[in-house]
Amino acid sequence: MISAASTTPASAEPGTIRLVFDGGCPFCSTFAAMGELRGGLPQLQIIDGRADHALRRRLKQQGFDLASGAVLIEGERCWHGAEAVQRLCVKLRPSSALLGLLKAVFGEEKRSRTLYPLLLAARRGALALRGLPLDPDDSARPSV
Repeated sequence: MISAASTTPASAEPGTIRLVFDGGCPFCSTFAAMGELRGGLPQLQIIDGRADHALRRRLKQQGFDLASGAVLIEGERCWHGAEAVQRLCVKLRPSSALLGLLKAVFGEEKRSRTLYPLLLAARRGALALRGLPLDPDDSARPSV
């Protein structure tokens, strides 16, 4: 179940890994749900950052803008964008072929950094089709 519970990096239970993603993006939502259900990481919490305004603002104040990538929080440490996806993929113990493929492709740092802009482009297109802004804090301007 995808949670919109508001938390800060310091308030998570020890050992908890949290993925904060853009719930308005169908690709992000699918990856997040698959990671939670089939990723083999029972300590993984999935948080829709578009729905959790307070957490999104706190992360943005710390330099982690949801408009430019997901955020992975593990203890006091945060990863953003390509680094977040790479770190999560390394930790996955996938029980589905698609997650296995994603782990193989995005589990390597250089490849993740190289390919991550393609994910952002797909997100941009999906949000435009849905009439949603790239930045969840900008409700006045749809993505283009």
